[in-house]
Amino acid sequence: MLGVGVGGPVGGESETVASAEALEPRNQPQPRMTSTSVAEPARTGGGRAGDAAAGLTERETWAVITSVGGLGPVGFGALLRHFGSGRAILEAAGRPGAAALFVRVAAEGPRRTFGEAVANLIVEVAGQPETVLEEIEAAGVAVVTLDDADYPARLRAIEMPPHVLFVEGDPAVLAADRAVAVVGTRRATEAGRRTAARIGAAIATTGATVVSGLAVGIDGAAQAAVTAVGGRTVAVLGSGHARLYPRAHALLARSIIATGGAIVSEMPPSTRPTSGTFPRRNRLISGLADATIVVEAAEKSGALITAGWALEQGRECFMVPGPLDAPRSKGCLRWLRDYPTQVRIVAGIPELIEDLALLGRSERSGLPPRPSLEAELVELGAGARAVATALAEGCGTLDELVAATGFQPATALGALTLLELRGLAASAYGRYRPAGRLMAEDLATPGPRRAVARQKAVPEATSGS
Repeated sequence: MLGVGVGGPVGGESETVASAEALEPRNQPQPRMTSTSVAEPARTGGGRAGDAAAGLTERETWAVITSVGGLGPVGFGALLRHFGSGRAILEAAGRPGAAALFVRVAAEGPRRTFGEAVANLIVEVAGQPETVLEEIEAAGVAVVTLDDADYPARLRAIEMPPHVLFVEGDPAVLAADRAVAVVGTRRATEAGRRTAARIGAAIATTGATVVSGLAVGIDGAAQAAVTAVGGRTVAVLGSGHARLYPRAHALLARSIIATGGAIVSEMPPSTRPTSGTFPRRNRLISGLADATIVVEAAEKSGALITAGWALEQGRECFMVPGPLDAPRSKGCLRWLRDYPTQVRIVAGIPELIEDLALLGRSERSGLPPRPSLEAELVELGAGARAVATALAEGCGTLDELVAATGFQPATALGALTLLELRGLAASAYGRYRPAGRLMAEDLATPGPRRAVARQKAVPEATSGS
């Protein structure tokens, strides 16, 4: 498992090298060059790199160097230790024999951190830094470096923190007073999505920040619920901002920014997502949080990589248990069994809030006051309220909603339209599910009370509500 050695999630020093190797990108796309004629003089040490570096700030030099495909935080760190600054690295790139010098620097530690191909790329990029800086400006992201005072302290404390963060939104949210990561499988069950949403919303209402990966499934459900209640969340990308992945969550990404959150990546805007970039970003999800909660995870889920990083970083780790025979619960159940002293169980939402030391924070959360979900449904009418309750209880098709509510199909569809317009329901491939606050809050009414509520709703709904 990436970031977790043979000794388990809290393995010893022997795993450090393996973790470091995992952070060095493999087969990354090379920086885009405008033409061979522009790049060639820098490769031969023609002095263009030194001239180009003269007008850059130290922050800009770090952003330029970070854009080199195949150069990870370990290799960048080796260069900084040798040359002392980003400007000095770029100036060295303009001298004869620069690539060979970089290769020697890469071999100074216990292992070589990059090879000749990456060294040549450093020289090429150093010769035309304006290309990189223009891409950053076009993406509309801020650059925060490890040298900056506002670099998030939690991330600074981990092993191998990224030297550069590219941030869209408010960088201050990365240093929130309290932050909790909520992660899980992309192939989530509907119950898992609802659990993730309720956890995310509950944490957000205390004023804490929720950190996740913007992925489909558990991550997206948790972060959508946070924005639905007006909370703040940080999305950590496994790509660059200009290659946002998944594209299906572009609207969610805009909602995250609109509610005061941030979207962050250690990769330059033009970086494409690959199978290696997502495990690499997982250490940032856990590193930006005080604790990590895994909602659903198969035995080889990437969410367990994030959990492993959390434990290696000295952060708390929680697992939501699930049915014994459910494939998406096997990873959580195994960790609860194998690491009973390191991993804590999520026994309920109130209990989780208490275990996270977030009790009593809701009244000072800073979230704007808003009508309750119940009040919003009352405004929509008894019919919409009945359909919303049925959705929250797991009814997903029109036939199921008709059977649960007793409504005519046209009445149920009208109520669904109202709920969709308010962001409380969503549809895909002929099925409906709760969304927004309806996903985040527990509306279901158990037993006989449910039947009574529906019986009372039917006459009102058929009379034009």
